[in-house]
Amino acid sequence: MSRIIIVGGGIGGLAAALGISERGHEVLVLERAPEFAEIGAGIQIAPNGLHALDRLGVGEAARAITVRMDELRFMDGVSGAHVTSLPLTEDYRAEFANPYAVVHRAELHRILLDRCLADPLISLRSGVTVTGYTQDPGRATVLLDSGEAVDGDAVIGADGINSAVRAQLVGDGAPRVSGITVYRAIIPMDEVPEDLRMPRSVAWWAGPHCHLVHYPIAGGAYLNLAASKDDGRTEPFAGVAVDEATVLREFAGLGETARRLMAAGHDWKSWMLVDRDPVSEWTDGRVVLLGDAAHPMLHYAAQGACQALEDAVVLGALMDCPSGELAVRFEKYNALRRERTARIQLAARWSTALWHPAGPAADERNALLSGLSETEMRGHVGWMHGLRDPLNDTLTVPLPNGAPA
Repeated sequence: MSRIIIVGGGIGGLAAALGISERGHEVLVLERAPEFAEIGAGIQIAPNGLHALDRLGVGEAARAITVRMDELRFMDGVSGAHVTSLPLTEDYRAEFANPYAVVHRAELHRILLDRCLADPLISLRSGVTVTGYTQDPGRATVLLDSGEAVDGDAVIGADGINSAVRAQLVGDGAPRVSGITVYRAIIPMDEVPEDLRMPRSVAWWAGPHCHLVHYPIAGGAYLNLAASKDDGRTEPFAGVAVDEATVLREFAGLGETARRLMAAGHDWKSWMLVDRDPVSEWTDGRVVLLGDAAHPMLHYAAQGACQALEDAVVLGALMDCPSGELAVRFEKYNALRRERTARIQLAARWSTALWHPAGPAADERNALLSGLSETEMRGHVGWMHGLRDPLNDTLTVPLPNGAPA
C-alpha cells in the first residue's frame, strides 16, 4: 500500500481519490477551502463522463440526480429562428451507450464526497494551502503555507487552473486571458416564461460576438443561464456581481426572444474566461497533474468535468503497483491522456468561431448547420462523447473541419 496525497478536493480530486483507493492505496485529499464544497452552477455530462462515473462506482447515484436531455438545440439569437437540433434520444443513446445529462455541480460533488467519506482508505483535510512540493527517489512531500510538510509516496495536483503544483512542475505562468466574459444566473423554473423553458434541451442562442446557453438543473427546478460576450477585456476576474441592466445592455445584439429569457435572470455574476495552452508533460517523478491543473479548457466543449473524470479513471486503473513503480505509471497516464485532452482544449477555443459570427457569416453558418443530417451531427461530436474506456481510446477521428489540429 502506498500513501497518495491529492491536492484539491473538487470533482477531479475526489474522483481520483475513489479510483486510487480501489487499488488499495491510502489517500489523503488536501483542500484549501474551509470545507469540502463545490461552487458554480450547472455542468453538462456527456456519455463519456457517465461511463467514467460508472467505472468509479458512482454512475447509478449520479444518474439519479441528473436531468436527461433530449436535444442540443441551436438557435439564431438575433432572429429567434430554430436553426437545427441534435437529438439525444434513441439513436444517440444507442450509439454512445449513455444519455446526455445535466446536473448542478454541487450535487455531483456531493455524491463523490459522500463516497469518499465512506471509504476507510480516504482521509479528507480542509483549510490547508499547498505552496509546492519536494521529492526524493522514495517519497514525495507537499509544503503548506503554515510551514508544515506532509509526506507521501506520490502527489497528485488536482488544484485547478491556478494550481500551485503546476506552477512548480510546468512553470508556465498565469493562465491565458480569453477576452470573453461569461455572465451566469440561476432562475427558478416557474419564473421563466413558459414558452421559453425548453425543459429537455441544452439551447444555444448565437449572436454577434456573443451567445447564450441555458438548460435545466436540480431536477428541472431551475434554469441555468450562461451568456458569453467577446468584449476583449485583458484582466482576469471571477464572481463579480453585475446588475441586470448591465447584462441586458451587454447583449443588446441579441433579438427580442433571447433577451426576454435573459430578462428573467437576476443575481447575475461575471467571470473572465481563462485557459492554458496544452502541454505535453504533466509529470515530475512522483508528482503528476490531473483535471484543470493539467489541461484547463474553456467551457464551450462542455467537457471539463468529463475530462477530469476520465483522468481519474485512467490514473486509478494504472496504480495497481507498488510505490517504486508510481513514477513510471504516471508517465504512462500522461502519455495516454495528453493528446485527447489537448484536442478538446483547442476545440473549445475554436468553437467561438461557430457561436459568434455576425451578418453574412452567421447566415453561412446557419445554412451549414441546418444542412447537416442527424448522423453527420453525431459524427462531429462522437470523438468526444463516444469514448467508453479512456484506457483504450480508439476514437482517434479528426476534429471537425476548420478546427485547429
